Amino acid sequence: MNGLTEEQIKLRESILAKPLFAHISTIHNDEPRESPVWYLWEENQLWIIGNYKTDSFPKRIERNSKCAIGIVDFDVSEGIVRHVGFRGNAYLEKANHKIIERLFFKYLGEYKKWHPRFQSVLDNKEVLLQS
Repeated sequence: MNGLTEEQIKLRESILAKPLFAHISTIHNDEPRESPVWYLWEENQLWIIGNYKTDSFPKRIERNSKCAIGIVDFDVSEGIVRHVGFRGNAYLEKANHKIIERLFFKYLGEYKKWHPRFQSVLDNKEVLLQS
């Protein structure tokens, strides 16, 4: 993220504001693994939600924090593919329900329109965030 031009920063911000899928790449037994995830970009931090009981990537991050994240935006009308990528180390944190609410709102809209599966996540103490 260092050394970006103003134009690159604007492009990054416009892509990361969209409800796109990200792909997080992690390491398991010296082999690469990839998981599609939702994300929230706030104050130069990328938040990803993961359930320690049902998702495998939080356990991989716990064992080896090295990862890469790619987010792709394809503009069909212009035929342009734009990509934002991150490489580094991630870490697990306890659930922050305010961040989870904002992340879900980005993808699902108003709370009352959320499928019950997503509404129940806010009560789930096992949900973790990584940044």
